[in-house]
Amino acid sequence: MSQEILERRAAAVIEANKYMTLATVDAGGLPWATPVYFTPDGHRDFYWASSPDSEHSLNLARNPNVSIAIFDSSVAIGHASAVYLRARAELVPDDELERCAAFYSARLPELRTFTADELRGPADLRLYRARATEHWLLIRGRDPEYGTGVDSRRRVWS
Repeated sequence: MSQEILERRAAAVIEANKYMTLATVDAGGLPWATPVYFTPDGHRDFYWASSPDSEHSLNLARNPNVSIAIFDSSVAIGHASAVYLRARAELVPDDELERCAAFYSARLPELRTFTADELRGPADLRLYRARATEHWLLIRGRDPEYGTGVDSRRRVWS
């Protein structure tokens, strides 16, 4: 499979979905996964708004390393498309908040517009960003072009 095809498929999965599953680790080393609405900025940066008191936000404050899965759970079994990411997450810095809040809010019309002040401490919600360091694409075992009989994943970007 060419790198260009991998990149196109991964970009299509990212753009087609509204939610990503964010996986963090708590202070005791136990995993925590949660779905969050997200706005992608290309294939590198992913934004979401969350309470700083939520489990995943508290985990991020201790350990910024995250894993992310983006996929459409409504497709029939055997037809899944997914992107897997490793990333480092952070609160969007105040000096970037105006621009990033507008960008985050602009993705879908059903999302209300957030101002920077609504996402700046001590507000109830804060704007977070995960910056991907590695990307993989799910290759279905029955993929008509690249399947091997067993689902696998292929590195897309690193």
